[in-house]
Amino acid sequence: MHPTSLPNDFGVGDFGPSAFEWIDRLAAAGQSLWQILPLNPAGYGDSPYQGLAAFAANPLFLSPQAAFEDGLLSAAELESLRLPDAPRVDYPSVYANKCELSVRAAERLFARGEDDPLRQAYAAFVRAEADWIDEFALFYALKARFGGVAWTDWPARFRDRDPEAMEDARRELDSDISRSKLEQFLLRRQWDAVRERARAKGIRIIGDLPIFVAHDSADVWCWRKLFRLNADGQPTVVAGVPPDYFSKTGQLWGNPLYAWERHRADDFAWWRKRLRKTLSWVDVVRIDHFRGFEACWEVPGGAKTAMDGRWIQAPGAEVFEKFVEDFGRPLPVIAEDLGVITPEVTALRDRFGLPGIRIQQFAFGTDPMRHTFLPESYGPDCVAYTGTHDNDTVVGWFNSVAGGSSTRSAEEIEAERAAALAYFGGDGSEIHMDFIRKLYASACGAAVVPTQDLLGLGSEGRMNTPGVASGSWRWRLPDWDALDEPLRWLRRLTDECGRGRLAKLACPA
Repeated sequence: MHPTSLPNDFGVGDFGPSAFEWIDRLAAAGQSLWQILPLNPAGYGDSPYQGLAAFAANPLFLSPQAAFEDGLLSAAELESLRLPDAPRVDYPSVYANKCELSVRAAERLFARGEDDPLRQAYAAFVRAEADWIDEFALFYALKARFGGVAWTDWPARFRDRDPEAMEDARRELDSDISRSKLEQFLLRRQWDAVRERARAKGIRIIGDLPIFVAHDSADVWCWRKLFRLNADGQPTVVAGVPPDYFSKTGQLWGNPLYAWERHRADDFAWWRKRLRKTLSWVDVVRIDHFRGFEACWEVPGGAKTAMDGRWIQAPGAEVFEKFVEDFGRPLPVIAEDLGVITPEVTALRDRFGLPGIRIQQFAFGTDPMRHTFLPESYGPDCVAYTGTHDNDTVVGWFNSVAGGSSTRSAEEIEAERAAALAYFGGDGSEIHMDFIRKLYASACGAAVVPTQDLLGLGSEGRMNTPGVASGSWRWRLPDWDALDEPLRWLRRLTDECGRGRLAKLACPA
C-alpha cells in the first residue's frame, strides 16, 4: 500500500499518524514487510513513476499533524486543512492544502532565531544534502514561476541554465527556494520517525526505484549530458515496452534514455548516488523494469506509440558491479524481471544474486512462461505477489470483461477464469483468499499482497491502468475498520504457513 492510500482527514495519506497506525496493524497481524511505490514528487498524471526529481520526496506526504506537533501550524490552521472524506484522492485539492501547509510552516520556522533547535536541524539538513537539494529547489521554484510547464518550454536562458539567469533566479526566488528545502527537511524528519517505528515493530520497508526518470525533472534539466537529448532539450529517443499483456500498441513511457557512455566516464556516479539515496529511505529496493539494465526498448522521440521501437544494449553488469563495491553482497535489491525476459536478463539477475518477482495472476493466461507463475514453481529466490499496482485486483481480474482497459478477448478471459477455478477447486466466491492462501503456502522468499486484494475489492480498487494517461493512483483505504477481519484472517494464515516476523526470509535484509 502506497502512503497516499492511508486513511486520514486530510484527503491523502501522509507521513503522519496514519503511517504509524498502519505499521502497528501490520505488526499485530504478524507481518514483516511493507511495500510502497516511489516516494519522489509525482509528475505527469500524478504518477510516482514520472517523478520530478530522483533525490527528493513528494510534498504531498507532508503531515499536517506532525507539523502541528513541531509548532509550525496553529490548531485553527490544522483544522482548516481537513478535507471531506472521499474514497479517491482529489489531487488538486490536496496539493493546494500541502502548499498552504508549507507556506505557514516556513513563515513560522524562519521567523525563529537561528539558535532555535528545529531551525538548526533544518540548516544542518540543507548542508548535508547540498549535492542535490540546491538545484532541485531552484528547479521547483522556476517550474512554479513558469506556470508548471515543462522545463523545455521555459525561456531559453532558463531552459539552458545560463549562469547569469541562474544567479538572477536564485536571488529573486530565494523565499520559494528556501520553502522547498524546508519541505524536504520536514518530509525527511517525518519519514525518519515512521522508519523508527517500523524498525521497532520488526517491519522492513520495500521501496521502489524506477529505472528511468521523467523528462520533465530536475535531474534531466541539471544533468543533460547524462541523457540522450537534442540541443533544445527534447529527447532524441524515449523509453517504453513493445506490445504486451497491458497494451496492444505497447507502452510509450516517454522517459529519455541514458547516454550510457557519459555515465561510464564518471564511474556511474549518478546511479550510485541514486541507489544510496533510495536506500537511506527504505530497507530494500525493488528496481522497476530491471530488464532495462540489460537492454531497453528505444522508441524515436515524437513517436505516437511504442510499436516502432528496437532493443538496445545497456551496461547493467558494469552498474551493478559498482553497486556491489558500495553495498557488498547480497545487494538489498529486488529485480522486477517481468516483460520480455531473455536468457541475458536472467543471467544478469543471477550473476548478482538478485531475487526476481512472480505474479500469480499471470499463471492462468497465454503467457508461454505461465507455469513459472504458479505457486508450486516459486523458490526462495523470488518475491511473489497476487498482483502489483499495474494489475487489476484479483477480484477485478476474475470478473473482468473484454474491452475497456483489458487487452484480452472474451474467450481468453473465460479461459483464464476456468483455469483458475480448476486450479483452486472453488466456486470463485473467495478468489482473492484462494490466491493469498496459495501464495503464503508457497516456498517463495517473501509474499506480498496488495491491500485491495486482502480486502477482496473489485476493479474499483485498482491503483493503476498502464497506458491510461489520467485517473490512476487515486485509491484510498476507506477506514481502518475495513481491515480488522481481513488482518485477523491474515494473521492466522501467516502463523499456519510459518511466515511473518519470525520467519527467515530469503529476500535481502
